[in-house]
Amino acid sequence: MATARPVVSVYNFENPSEKSSTVVMPHVLTMPLRPDLVREVHKNVSKNARQAYAVGAKVGYDTAAESWGTGRAVARIPRAPGGGTHRAGQATFGNQARGGGMFNPTRVWRRWHRRVNVTQKRHAVVTALAASSLPPLVMARGHRIGEVAELPLVVSDGLESVTKTKQAVEALKKIGAGEDLQKVLDSKKLRPGKGKARNRRYKMRCGPLVIYNEDNGIKRAM
Repeated sequence: MATARPVVSVYNFENPSEKSSTVVMPHVLTMPLRPDLVREVHKNVSKNARQAYAVGAKVGYDTAAESWGTGRAVARIPRAPGGGTHRAGQATFGNQARGGGMFNPTRVWRRWHRRVNVTQKRHAVVTALAASSLPPLVMARGHRIGEVAELPLVVSDGLESVTKTKQAVEALKKIGAGEDLQKVLDSKKLRPGKGKARNRRYKMRCGPLVIYNEDNGIKRAM
Protein backbone atom coordinates (compact mmCIF):
# COMPACT_ATOMS: atom_id res chain seq x y z
CA MET A 1 0.00 0.00 0.00
CA ALA A 2 1.16 3.52 -0.71
CA THR A 3 0.51 4.90 2.77
CA ALA A 4 -0.93 3.76 6.08
CA ARG A 5 -2.25 7.05 7.50
CA PRO A 6 -5.99 6.73 8.27
CA VAL A 7 -6.73 10.49 8.38
CA VAL A 8 -5.39 13.75 6.96
CA SER A 9 -5.31 17.10 8.78
CA VAL A 10 -7.27 20.06 7.42
CA TYR A 11 -5.40 23.35 7.87
CA ASN A 12 -6.93 26.81 8.13
CA PHE A 13 -5.78 28.68 5.02
CA GLU A 14 -5.62 32.02 6.88
CA ASN A 15 -3.63 30.53 9.77
CA PRO A 16 -1.82 27.40 8.55
CA SER A 17 -0.48 26.59 12.03
CA GLU A 18 -4.06 25.92 13.10
CA LYS A 19 -5.73 22.60 12.27
CA SER A 20 -9.47 22.99 11.81
CA SER A 21 -10.37 19.29 11.50
CA THR A 22 -9.38 15.96 9.99
CA VAL A 23 -10.73 13.97 7.04
CA VAL A 24 -10.42 10.33 6.10
CA MET A 25 -7.56 9.55 3.71
CA PRO A 26 -9.16 8.87 0.29
CA HIS A 27 -8.87 5.25 -0.80
CA VAL A 28 -7.32 6.29 -4.11
CA LEU A 29 -4.27 7.74 -2.29
CA THR A 30 -3.58 4.40 -0.60
CA MET A 31 -3.48 2.28 -3.75
CA PRO A 32 -0.36 0.27 -4.66
CA LEU A 33 2.09 1.93 -7.05
CA ARG A 34 2.48 0.55 -10.57
CA PRO A 35 5.31 2.49 -12.24
CA ASP A 36 5.51 -0.15 -14.98
CA LEU A 37 1.89 0.55 -15.91
CA VAL A 38 2.41 4.31 -15.81
CA ARG A 39 5.41 3.99 -18.12
CA GLU A 40 3.53 1.84 -20.63
CA VAL A 41 0.35 3.94 -20.62
CA HIS A 42 2.28 7.21 -20.94
CA LYS A 43 4.39 5.82 -23.78
CA ASN A 44 1.31 4.80 -25.77
CA VAL A 45 -1.02 7.71 -24.95
CA SER A 46 1.68 10.25 -25.84
CA LYS A 47 1.70 8.86 -29.38
CA ASN A 48 -1.91 9.94 -29.94
CA ALA A 49 -1.03 13.61 -30.51
CA ARG A 50 1.37 12.89 -33.36
CA GLN A 51 0.75 14.20 -36.87
CA ALA A 52 1.49 12.14 -39.94
CA TYR A 53 4.58 12.95 -41.99
CA ALA A 54 6.00 11.45 -45.18
CA VAL A 55 8.26 12.28 -48.09
CA GLY A 56 6.63 13.40 -51.34
CA ALA A 57 5.79 10.74 -53.90
CA LYS A 58 8.13 12.23 -56.56
CA VAL A 59 10.99 13.30 -54.30
CA GLY A 60 14.25 11.98 -55.73
CA TYR A 61 12.63 10.79 -58.96
CA ASP A 62 11.58 14.09 -60.54
CA THR A 63 14.18 14.06 -63.33
CA ALA A 64 14.49 12.40 -66.75
CA ALA A 65 17.57 10.39 -65.79
CA GLU A 66 18.85 7.33 -67.68
CA SER A 67 21.79 5.05 -67.18
CA TRP A 68 24.78 5.57 -69.49
CA GLY A 69 25.04 1.81 -69.79
CA THR A 70 28.34 -0.05 -69.96
CA GLY A 71 31.57 0.94 -71.66
CA ARG A 72 32.19 4.32 -70.03
CA ALA A 73 33.97 3.10 -66.92
CA VAL A 74 31.31 4.52 -64.57
CA ALA A 75 28.62 2.90 -62.47
CA ARG A 76 25.41 1.96 -64.28
CA ILE A 77 23.19 4.05 -61.97
CA PRO A 78 20.83 6.50 -63.78
CA ARG A 79 22.42 9.91 -64.33
CA ALA A 80 20.90 13.37 -64.66
CA PRO A 81 20.72 14.60 -68.27
CA GLY A 82 21.94 17.85 -69.78
CA GLY A 83 25.19 19.81 -69.66
CA GLY A 84 26.68 23.10 -68.53
CA THR A 85 25.84 22.51 -64.86
CA HIS A 86 27.20 20.43 -61.99
CA ARG A 87 23.95 18.45 -61.90
CA ALA A 88 24.44 16.99 -65.38
CA GLY A 89 25.88 13.51 -65.15
CA GLN A 90 25.33 13.14 -61.42
CA ALA A 91 23.86 9.88 -60.16
CA THR A 92 20.20 10.02 -59.19
CA PHE A 93 17.18 7.85 -58.25
CA GLY A 94 19.22 5.49 -56.04
CA ASN A 95 19.05 5.77 -52.28
CA GLN A 96 22.86 5.86 -52.17
CA ALA A 97 22.99 8.92 -54.47
CA ARG A 98 22.90 12.53 -53.35
CA GLY A 99 19.49 13.92 -54.26
CA GLY A 100 18.07 10.45 -54.95
CA GLY A 101 15.01 8.81 -53.45
CA MET A 102 15.18 7.32 -49.97
CA PHE A 103 15.00 3.61 -49.22
CA ASN A 104 11.56 2.51 -48.00
CA PRO A 105 9.94 5.98 -48.16
CA THR A 106 7.87 7.07 -45.17
CA ARG A 107 4.10 6.92 -45.67
CA VAL A 108 1.23 8.81 -44.07
CA TRP A 109 -0.64 5.56 -43.43
CA ARG A 110 1.83 4.42 -40.79
CA ARG A 111 0.09 3.33 -37.55
CA TRP A 112 0.65 6.54 -35.63
CA HIS A 113 -1.77 6.10 -32.74
CA ARG A 114 -2.17 3.48 -30.03
CA ARG A 115 -5.30 2.24 -28.33
CA VAL A 116 -4.95 1.95 -24.56
CA ASN A 117 -7.37 0.09 -22.29
CA VAL A 118 -9.55 2.45 -20.25
CA THR A 119 -8.93 0.39 -17.11
CA GLN A 120 -5.18 0.63 -17.57
CA LYS A 121 -5.42 4.40 -17.99
CA ARG A 122 -7.43 4.62 -14.78
CA HIS A 123 -4.87 2.51 -12.92
CA ALA A 124 -2.09 4.80 -14.17
CA VAL A 125 -3.93 7.91 -12.93
CA VAL A 126 -4.56 6.25 -9.56
CA THR A 127 -0.88 5.37 -9.25
CA ALA A 128 0.12 8.96 -10.02
CA LEU A 129 -2.30 10.27 -7.38
CA ALA A 130 -1.05 7.79 -4.78
CA ALA A 131 2.56 8.72 -5.52
CA SER A 132 1.76 12.42 -5.02
CA SER A 133 1.02 11.70 -1.33
CA LEU A 134 4.46 10.17 -0.67
CA PRO A 135 7.04 12.86 0.31
CA PRO A 136 10.11 10.84 -0.78
CA LEU A 137 8.75 10.43 -4.33
CA VAL A 138 7.59 14.06 -4.52
CA MET A 139 11.03 15.28 -3.38
CA ALA A 140 12.77 12.90 -5.79
CA ARG A 141 10.86 14.56 -8.60
CA GLY A 142 12.43 17.88 -7.65
CA HIS A 143 9.68 19.61 -5.66
CA ARG A 144 10.72 21.74 -2.69
CA ILE A 145 8.44 20.59 0.14
CA GLY A 146 10.71 21.12 3.15
CA GLU A 147 8.27 23.63 4.71
CA VAL A 148 5.07 21.76 3.84
CA ALA A 149 3.41 20.26 6.92
CA GLU A 150 2.23 17.02 5.31
CA LEU A 151 1.21 15.43 2.03
CA PRO A 152 -1.45 15.58 0.80
CA LEU A 153 -1.89 19.08 2.20
CA VAL A 154 -5.61 19.78 2.74
CA VAL A 155 -6.69 23.38 3.31
CA SER A 156 -10.05 24.80 4.45
CA ASP A 157 -12.70 25.83 1.89
CA GLY A 158 -11.98 29.55 2.27
CA LEU A 159 -9.12 29.24 -0.23
CA GLU A 160 -11.66 28.61 -3.01
CA SER A 161 -12.98 32.17 -2.63
CA VAL A 162 -9.63 33.87 -3.30
CA THR A 163 -9.98 36.01 -6.43
CA LYS A 164 -6.62 37.81 -6.63
CA THR A 165 -3.37 36.17 -7.71
CA LYS A 166 -1.47 38.17 -5.08
CA GLN A 167 -3.69 36.68 -2.36
CA ALA A 168 -3.31 33.20 -3.83
CA VAL A 169 0.50 33.46 -3.84
CA GLU A 170 0.47 34.68 -0.24
CA ALA A 171 -1.77 31.77 0.76
CA LEU A 172 0.55 29.28 -0.93
CA LYS A 173 3.56 30.81 0.80
CA LYS A 174 1.80 30.57 4.18
CA ILE A 175 1.18 26.84 3.77
CA GLY A 176 4.83 26.21 2.87
CA ALA A 177 4.72 26.13 -0.95
CA GLY A 178 6.74 29.32 -1.42
CA GLU A 179 10.00 27.45 -1.96
CA ASP A 180 8.45 25.41 -4.76
CA LEU A 181 6.99 28.55 -6.35
CA GLN A 182 10.41 30.19 -6.33
CA LYS A 183 11.89 27.10 -7.97
CA VAL A 184 9.36 27.50 -10.80
CA LEU A 185 10.17 31.20 -11.23
CA ASP A 186 13.89 30.49 -11.37
CA SER A 187 13.47 27.70 -13.92
CA LYS A 188 12.21 29.83 -16.82
CA LYS A 189 14.58 29.17 -19.74
CA LEU A 190 14.59 29.61 -23.50
CA ARG A 191 13.48 26.49 -25.32
CA PRO A 192 16.12 24.86 -27.53
CA GLY A 193 15.20 24.28 -31.17
CA LYS A 194 12.56 25.66 -33.49
CA GLY A 195 9.83 25.77 -30.85
CA LYS A 196 11.02 29.30 -30.08
CA ALA A 197 9.50 30.44 -33.36
CA ARG A 198 6.33 28.41 -32.86
CA ASN A 199 4.70 30.23 -29.96
CA ARG A 200 6.36 28.14 -27.22
CA ARG A 201 9.46 30.21 -26.59
CA TYR A 202 10.05 29.39 -22.93
CA LYS A 203 10.08 26.31 -20.73
CA MET A 204 9.25 26.22 -17.02
CA ARG A 205 9.08 23.58 -14.33
CA CYS A 206 5.76 22.55 -12.78
CA GLY A 207 4.86 23.85 -9.34
CA PRO A 208 2.24 22.96 -6.73
CA LEU A 209 -0.91 21.22 -7.96
CA VAL A 210 -4.02 22.92 -6.55
CA ILE A 211 -7.19 20.81 -6.50
CA TYR A 212 -10.47 22.54 -5.62
CA ASN A 213 -14.09 21.44 -5.26
CA GLU A 214 -15.92 24.62 -6.24
CA ASP A 215 -14.54 27.52 -8.23
CA ASN A 216 -15.40 30.73 -6.41
CA GLY A 217 -12.52 32.64 -7.98
CA ILE A 218 -9.59 30.33 -7.21
CA LYS A 219 -9.19 29.21 -10.81
CA ARG A 220 -8.60 32.72 -12.11
CA ALA A 221 -6.44 33.66 -9.12
CA MET A 222 -4.10 30.71 -9.63
